[in-house]
Amino acid sequence: MTNPCDLSAIEARKLIGNKLLSPVELTKSCLEQIEKYNSSINAVVAINHDEVLKDAQQAEDDVMSGNELGILHGLPVGIKDLNLVKNLRSTSGSKLYENRIPKEDDSVVKSIRDEGAIVFCKTNTPEFGAGANTKNKVYGATCNPFDLNKTPAGSSGGSAAALATNMMPLANGSDYGGSLRTPAGFCGITGFRPSPGLVPATEAAVALNPFSVQGPMGRTVSDTYLLLQAQINVNQNDPFSSLDALSMPDTLLGADLSNVKMAFSSDLGCAPVDNEIRSVFKNKINTFKHNFFQSHEDHPDFLDIHNCFEVIRGFNFVASHKEKFENNKGLLGPNVIDNVERGLKYSLADVSWAHVMQTKIYKSFRKFFNEFDVLICPAAAVSPYPHEQLFVDEINGEKMPTYMRWLALSYASTMAIPCAWALPCGLDHKQMPFGIQLIAPSGRDAQLSEIAKSLEIILMSNDETKRPIPDINKT
Repeated sequence: MTNPCDLSAIEARKLIGNKLLSPVELTKSCLEQIEKYNSSINAVVAINHDEVLKDAQQAEDDVMSGNELGILHGLPVGIKDLNLVKNLRSTSGSKLYENRIPKEDDSVVKSIRDEGAIVFCKTNTPEFGAGANTKNKVYGATCNPFDLNKTPAGSSGGSAAALATNMMPLANGSDYGGSLRTPAGFCGITGFRPSPGLVPATEAAVALNPFSVQGPMGRTVSDTYLLLQAQINVNQNDPFSSLDALSMPDTLLGADLSNVKMAFSSDLGCAPVDNEIRSVFKNKINTFKHNFFQSHEDHPDFLDIHNCFEVIRGFNFVASHKEKFENNKGLLGPNVIDNVERGLKYSLADVSWAHVMQTKIYKSFRKFFNEFDVLICPAAAVSPYPHEQLFVDEINGEKMPTYMRWLALSYASTMAIPCAWALPCGLDHKQMPFGIQLIAPSGRDAQLSEIAKSLEIILMSNDETKRPIPDINKT
């Protein structure tokens, strides 16, 4: 018999609405899963058992009383530890905030709670989301459920690992240089990086920053889209928020891929990618490219993407963390320190150049999509690596100049302001999860989501590309 925690979010929500599944039963099942496996995986880092059971009982009472139910009613949702949750330890993975207990939810958590979700727990993240290895000085490292010696990537690694092991049906994430997409690829789950403002975020130090976004994570496209529906909102405190968010469809029907023009690239013309991953990607593409109207190996011209990314990211890190760096450097981890130190070396001329270059990259990217509907590339440049290794410092014998360079497959499109899905696509050459990205320009969230829904069906029908499931009993 299927345990409630093993149900998809869509299935569980339907059963709850039909009074066939108790929110209390579902929550207890998720708590039992955490009790069994979290000690070895370390994905969930803060939880109040009494409070979530109290919320689950209230959710059950609302169902039985015939009250109006939100779209996430009764579903436990994990919250990345960069987000603030009322009355729950919220550290951002930093010793500076290791005892912080917020008095209010942040705007993203509030939207999730308002749709009836049980705000369930905090999931682990690197300090302030800096880095693609989920480890920090407060909670330590999160392990990949497919191999406990390896990382789930980051910065949404706790959410990805928890979802892969059925600790909860849904979790939120965030994405700048691949913080949502890379963990999805490493853990065999699904995530969506929406266009800026679709999911309003009002707590950032720099509001005019379209590169960092909040987004949903789940085990399927439909589950992930369900959480997106709760996150979508209009909030004028986010300068990118607009009424366009309200035009997203309530459910996904899927696109007719025979009308879709698809481009694919193993490296986007600019990213270092392990040679074995290139080979795996091309083999995967060959299994499904015939389903599209057109499929061509091509990519946008990303111009001087690496320098552009480093300067703008440095600017944003200085804006967000300079005061911490000056007053509490000894408590900060190496990634935050590295970003701030490099950011401080840039001049106003450097920042001006980077923004002009980013505008050129954006226009080049939009022009490319006059010819194509979707661009597909790997979700990560390498196979999951040991979590003792802070970052990937070498690919194909080439030393990486910065700790972020190996993430160029994600940050290249970030600088062009995209929307992007990460989908599981079987296993790689090391029998670890392999993922792909589906990328389109900002504003095409609905169309891209319909394409992702249809492609997922095709991927799941093939043993070579279906979503891998970890053998968690070996953990």
